[in-house]
Amino acid sequence: MQREAQSEASDRQDTRETRDVVVVGGGASGLMAARAAAKRGLNVALLERTAQVGGNLRTHRDGDWQIELGPNTLMMKPPLHALLEELGLLDEAQPANPDARRRYIAYRGMPVALPSHWLKAPINSLIGPRGMGALLCEPFRRRAPQAEESLADFVTRRLGRRALNHLVDPFVSGVYAGDPARLSAQAAMPRLVALEREYGSLVRGGLVRLRQARRATPALPREWRGQLVSFPTGLQRLAERLAEDIAAQPDASIHCECEVSGVYREGEYWRVETASGQDFRARELVLAVPAPTAAGLLAPLDPQVAAPLEAIAYPPVNAVSLGFRRSDIAHPLDGFGMLIPGVEHRQTLGALFSSTLYPGRAPSDHVLLTAFLGGRRQPEAAVSDDDAQVAQVVADLRDLLGISGEPVWQSVSRWPQAIPQYELGHLERIAALDEALERHAGLSLLGNWRDGIAVGDCLENGRRLGERIAETLGGD
Repeated sequence: MQREAQSEASDRQDTRETRDVVVVGGGASGLMAARAAAKRGLNVALLERTAQVGGNLRTHRDGDWQIELGPNTLMMKPPLHALLEELGLLDEAQPANPDARRRYIAYRGMPVALPSHWLKAPINSLIGPRGMGALLCEPFRRRAPQAEESLADFVTRRLGRRALNHLVDPFVSGVYAGDPARLSAQAAMPRLVALEREYGSLVRGGLVRLRQARRATPALPREWRGQLVSFPTGLQRLAERLAEDIAAQPDASIHCECEVSGVYREGEYWRVETASGQDFRARELVLAVPAPTAAGLLAPLDPQVAAPLEAIAYPPVNAVSLGFRRSDIAHPLDGFGMLIPGVEHRQTLGALFSSTLYPGRAPSDHVLLTAFLGGRRQPEAAVSDDDAQVAQVVADLRDLLGISGEPVWQSVSRWPQAIPQYELGHLERIAALDEALERHAGLSLLGNWRDGIAVGDCLENGRRLGERIAETLGGD
C-alpha cells in the first residue's frame, strides 16, 4: 500500500506543471491578464474550459450569414486603440456604418429615433415639452444623501418618470438586460452619480465635462473618435489574435478543453487540478471566470470569499438572429437598432440592425436582425424552444418594423447565465470579497461582474492585473 501511494504521488508530481502564473478562464479578462504577464517574461498557463478562447466573444458563420453570439461591437477608446496597434489589428478594425449613430426606441407602437440635437428634443415624442421641462429644472434639484440608490430612484429624482420609462429603462435593457429598480446607480452608472456629487447636477456636470473634453488634447486620431468597431470576420478575431500573441511568448501556453475541478493552497503555491487529471502549481492564481464559477471553486477553501460571489445575479438572455428578404421589412433599418421599453409590454428587449452596422453580415438583398429575450425582469421569456423564441420576436417586431414576410434564416444563441447584475448592495459585496481575499496571498479574481461589464473594461482590467502581478513577481 505504501509503495502504491508513493507511486501515485510520484505520478502526480510527474504530471504537475509549475508556473509563475495560472489564469483560469479564456475570456477577454483572462486573455489580457495572461498576455500582460507573459509579455513581461513570466511563465504563464491559461486554462480554458471550452474548445476555444474568447468567452462570449464568439462569431458564427453560416454561408453568407455572420452573427455574433455575444457582444456585437467594441467602443474605440485609447486603451483599445493601443491594443489593436500592438496586435497589428488596427488595419483590420472596421468602423460601424455612420447610420449606427441613430438609435431607435419603441414608443406607443412606433420606432422613434432619439433626437440628433438637443434643440430637437422638445418636438421629439420620446422627450417632448414635459421631458424638456424636467431637463431644464434638473440643475435646480438638490443633491441626494450619500446613501445608495436604485438607478430607477436616481433617474426619477433627477430627470423624472418620463426619462426613466422611455430613455433609461430601454438603455438598461440593452446594456444589462436588467431592472433599473434593482440596479445600483452607484455601481451600474458610477459616472452619472459622480456628476451629481461633483457638480450638483447632471446637466451642469455634463456641460463642464464637454468643455473640458473640447479643450483637451485628443486621445485618439480623428477617424476613430466615438467609433464602434468590429472586424470583417467578427469580434472573435480579437480573441484569436490575443491567443496567438500569448502563444508566441517563450514561456506561455494555452490549454483548451481544460476544465478546472479544484483549487488548493499548498505552502507558497496555488495548486490547480483539472477534470482530465492535469495538475498545475503557481505562485499567482487568477480566476477570470463568471462569479458563480469562482464561487463553486472557492467555497471549499473559504466560504467568506464565495458568499459575495454567490449573491451576484445572472439572468438568462437569448440572442435570436433572424434573416429576412430586404423587401419584407418596410423600416429603412437606418440605425444601430431599436430598444423596447418595459412600458411597451413586449417580451423582446430590443433588436440590433446587424447588417446595417457592418457589411458582410447577410446575403445580397437580405437583412439581419439580432433580437434579445429574457433578462432580469422576464427570465421566463428565455425558456421556450427555438421555434417559439423566433415566433415571439417576429410577433413583437412585426408592427414596429413593418415585417411582412417570415424569416428565411434563423439562429438562437442561449446564455443561461448572461450578464451579471450590479444590483443594490453590489459595491458592498465587492468590498467584502476584497477584504476576504486579503487572507489569500497570490489569489486574484477578475471578470465582468466587477469594475465594468463592457468588453473594453474587461480588457483594460485584465491588462492592469497582469502588469501588477508582473511587478509583484519581478517580471521585466
